[in-house]
Amino acid sequence: MNKMNKIVPDTSVLISGIISGMIEKKEMREAEIIIPEFVIEALRAQASKGREIGFRGLEEIKRLRSMENDAIKLVRTGRRQTMEEIQLAKYGRIDALILDIAKEENATLFTSDYVQATVAEAEKVSAKYFPSVQSSTAAKLSELLTPDTMSLHIKEGTPPMAKKGKPGNFSLVKITDEIFTTERIEMMIKEVMDAARYDSESFVEVGGHAASVVQLGDMRIVIARPPFSDGVEMTVVRPITRLSLKDYDIPGNLMERLEMKAEGILIAGPPGSGKSTFAAALAEFFEMKGKIVKTMESPRDLQVGKGVTQYSKLRGSFENTADILLLVRPDYTIFDEVRKTEEFITFSDMRLSGIGMVGVVHATDPVDAVQRFISRVELGIVPHIVDTIIYIKDGRIGKTYLLDLVVRTPTGMTESDLARPVVEIRDFSTGGLEYEIYTYGEENVIIPVKSGKKESAMAKLAKKQIMSEISKFDRLAEVEMTGDDKIAVRVDNDAMPRIIGRSGSTIKHLEERLGVRIEVLPKVSTFGKETGFEVEETGAYVCIRFDERQVNRVVNFYSGNEYIFSATVGKKGLIKVNKDSDAGRSVMKAVLRNELKAFA
Repeated sequence: MNKMNKIVPDTSVLISGIISGMIEKKEMREAEIIIPEFVIEALRAQASKGREIGFRGLEEIKRLRSMENDAIKLVRTGRRQTMEEIQLAKYGRIDALILDIAKEENATLFTSDYVQATVAEAEKVSAKYFPSVQSSTAAKLSELLTPDTMSLHIKEGTPPMAKKGKPGNFSLVKITDEIFTTERIEMMIKEVMDAARYDSESFVEVGGHAASVVQLGDMRIVIARPPFSDGVEMTVVRPITRLSLKDYDIPGNLMERLEMKAEGILIAGPPGSGKSTFAAALAEFFEMKGKIVKTMESPRDLQVGKGVTQYSKLRGSFENTADILLLVRPDYTIFDEVRKTEEFITFSDMRLSGIGMVGVVHATDPVDAVQRFISRVELGIVPHIVDTIIYIKDGRIGKTYLLDLVVRTPTGMTESDLARPVVEIRDFSTGGLEYEIYTYGEENVIIPVKSGKKESAMAKLAKKQIMSEISKFDRLAEVEMTGDDKIAVRVDNDAMPRIIGRSGSTIKHLEERLGVRIEVLPKVSTFGKETGFEVEETGAYVCIRFDERQVNRVVNFYSGNEYIFSATVGKKGLIKVNKDSDAGRSVMKAVLRNELKAFA
């Protein structure tokens, strides 16, 4: 193009920087560039909202202004929009006004909007359409990346730095001694934005001038500018390895659990430990087993196969994403980076809806991941949400925990009427109990259980003799020392009455003979025979009184058919429940509705 009399560019052309590029390449030597007032207002509105396209359009107008000479002239024309026109902007009103300017000025419309070009042709207005054929690579950024680069850190006024190596074994090195200027970094940012705009596999996850997040292929690029940051900064993070579960040397029993039993999995670990890499490997494993797998990510940077659909936030919320996923009904959903309260609640709702969930959580210790759940959901349903915790450190599986809910007296307590629901956290490889979670007063507490303490010869003998007696009633009974002179026995509900004996005679005989206290508990809290009771209120407690024949028996409480809690009847035939606890509030509601039932 050697000569062009009058040009009217729309916002799409200004954002793309097409005209300034043509002038620099000498493809446009003479032109009167007419900028409608509507275009400037539209770009100003976008920039005021912090959107990158608004700033880019305004920067293009500044660039064109600096290129003015005798042959290239910039003219501003038109009027400001009315309130009605602003309200109709999303329906194409601004595009229609720009087209009117081109018609009035007998000028050629420059546009990258195919619909706008088609309308201009229909109205016999001269138009030139520029398809979106920008570069889909960030060459300047690629020059700084090497195969072993995990992350790249670029900030104005400093030399670029990079983390090189692999998770658990990396170092921060200086790429060059050259100080990067603001202008150079802005050129790199523009290149990244162009690549994300026109590459089908890239996208802008968070679009703002002060802070942007771009997913460019396998690279997650975070851009920060003042006033959000104290200088222009760009951080690039990318995975350098893609692994399968076979690369993790997972024991056979854990592989079996992942395949057959685990449906509420937390992958925990510190930042940069390889959690997302393991989550991607787990997604691939489930897909190979014939499962429908989806992901929930923001940004979407998990390296998964084409068969796994990656979802982001819908209308700014994972809650809306979950509504769609519940209709899709995947077998497993990988929830990458569960951080906020609403995300923990969404994870819980989806798991309780029957979907297998895998959550990635930042935690310096495996039990910290559970702590973040119990502060947001009721303690009793935590094991129904999370059954397996896999701790990743230095790119490897450090430890695996299993969660289970039982009803018994917590370790260290001796009185049987202190029995309550306890969440047990056990080491998967050894089966040893490492933590207990239960309600103490009004607080949920996590108590480490001291391990390594050898059982005394008397304790071993007592367990052996008790197992010999109990196996007559339940061959799969479980016996555990819960104190220096106390043993808990877990049996099937049907076997409990026979083991206790009439008025506790069988258990009492064993206790006297062995010199230890024996607590008989159900393996699973469920319905038994309904029993009568009386409810009284005394200060901060709800007191539930039973017949003396129920002493030392475990009673399961329900509101209608909904399970509330289980407890052991004390020596005085009494169970006390704190009114301010979850169980206490549920009991009070059931009493008011006349729905409280007890089964023993």
